[in-house]
Amino acid sequence: MELAGGPRVRSAFALLFLFLAVPLFASVAATPARADFRVCNATQSLVGVGIGYRAKAGWITEGWWHIEGQTCKTLIEGPLSSRFYYLYAEDAERGGRWDGPINMCVAEKEFKVAGVTDCVARGFQRAGFQEYDTGEQANWMVQLTDEPATGGNAAASGTNGQ
Repeated sequence: MELAGGPRVRSAFALLFLFLAVPLFASVAATPARADFRVCNATQSLVGVGIGYRAKAGWITEGWWHIEGQTCKTLIEGPLSSRFYYLYAEDAERGGRWDGPINMCVAEKEFKVAGVTDCVARGFQRAGFQEYDTGEQANWMVQLTDEPATGGNAAASGTNGQ
């Protein structure tokens, strides 16, 4: 048994579907891509994180972001303006750190420090930061893990966060 006006009813349903679906797909497509620098903590411990980068006015280091285990935090919101970023992190519960060979300034409490020289003379501490080459991507994500890396330090890997 066929409904009266069968092809017309199917056409009406098709038009209704297009009328409802096109705006939905357009709004999804119009959603801007995420652009930021995020750090994800894949450990079970609370981690304190500091970041360093080159700004127009010179080198800046800032911290501390406290990142609970199995969560992520955005350290820099919006499209990244530098190619290289530097990260230092400490495990607040078990000790240990994610560090590297680039010396920059940090403080015990929340900080934003201009410049990376004479840290101790200026009342700060010196810490070794790991460099991340973002390849000038608009966003980047670093994942801190418990897995040992070469040199015995815990591993941190960085990727284009898309």
